[in-house]
Amino acid sequence: MFDIILAFITAFSLTYLAIPSIISIARKKNLVDEPGERRSHTISTPSLGGIAIFAGVIFSIIMWTPFNVFSDLQYILCAFIIIFLIGAKDDIDPISPSKKFLGQVFAALIVVYKANIKLTSLYGIFGVYALPGYVSILLSIFTIIVIINAFNLIDGINGLSGSIGALISLTLGSWFLQVDRIDLAIVAFALTGSTIAFLKYNVTPAKIFMGDTGSLLLGLVCSILAIEFIESHQYLKGHPYAFQAAPSVAVGILILPLFDTLRVFTIRLLSGRSPFSPDRNHIHHLLIDSGLSHMQATGVLVIVNIMFIFLVYRLQKIGTFNLLIVVLLVALFLTSVLSFINKQKRTAPKF
Repeated sequence: MFDIILAFITAFSLTYLAIPSIISIARKKNLVDEPGERRSHTISTPSLGGIAIFAGVIFSIIMWTPFNVFSDLQYILCAFIIIFLIGAKDDIDPISPSKKFLGQVFAALIVVYKANIKLTSLYGIFGVYALPGYVSILLSIFTIIVIINAFNLIDGINGLSGSIGALISLTLGSWFLQVDRIDLAIVAFALTGSTIAFLKYNVTPAKIFMGDTGSLLLGLVCSILAIEFIESHQYLKGHPYAFQAAPSVAVGILILPLFDTLRVFTIRLLSGRSPFSPDRNHIHHLLIDSGLSHMQATGVLVIVNIMFIFLVYRLQKIGTFNLLIVVLLVALFLTSVLSFINKQKRTAPKF
């Protein structure tokens, strides 16, 4: 417990102290994100906050993790470094989506093959339990890449990606602490500390953005925590803190980035466009268009994500597949209401 508190404090302190220097250097070297048609900001803003998040997380994990109980940590750190290099390169000098994707696949392969972090069962979803080896590997790589990019996609307004990342890592980290997975609890609380420190500079008016360096790292860490959360339940039968329907509970915890990604990709495909084509159909864009400020929209989405966490906690006994359907239907209903409100606002006569 003491190591976890120290991990949080260390990550918070290092990130908090590093960001002012990063802001100063980024402005001197003109490493800023310029306003644009699809941008939600109106002034040039440094976009290298992810460097401070990465530094805080890595230093804290190495400093406080008991390596004797986390033998695969070296591989996880290697994956972190790969994602950091991809994100930093893209923030400073944009790279092609294909190269970014290949880097993400490489990081995912390290996590799955070397760290042995992978999904081995569907827990009865579609009647499937244990997965063949190659299916397990492919599904795990796919899951990691989806979550990485989901965090990248929600990083569109002030405070959102950092707040959601902190909420998810705090939730999963608290659970890992209760089941004596101190290694993963340290990783989770290190990320929580770094993102909370970053948020001090990212609330409106934002002094810095996390950029791809930060959002990709958030996604990678949360994907590792989510997979380990699901897989740990195979060894926690009868444990007082074991969840029923663990995969659906994990989806509920990560509902905002996962559902928003699923939603925008579906809309783009149904419109005959590439799922990777940019637009303003994200849930946070809908909230902004409805008249909310950045921080109001962020607050609403954080509260909604918290509500989903309580929802899956209360309904975990209805079964994995049933809970998954309930979560998706509730999310679809809420976004449909928001879309309807926006449509009414656009078509309302102006006087």
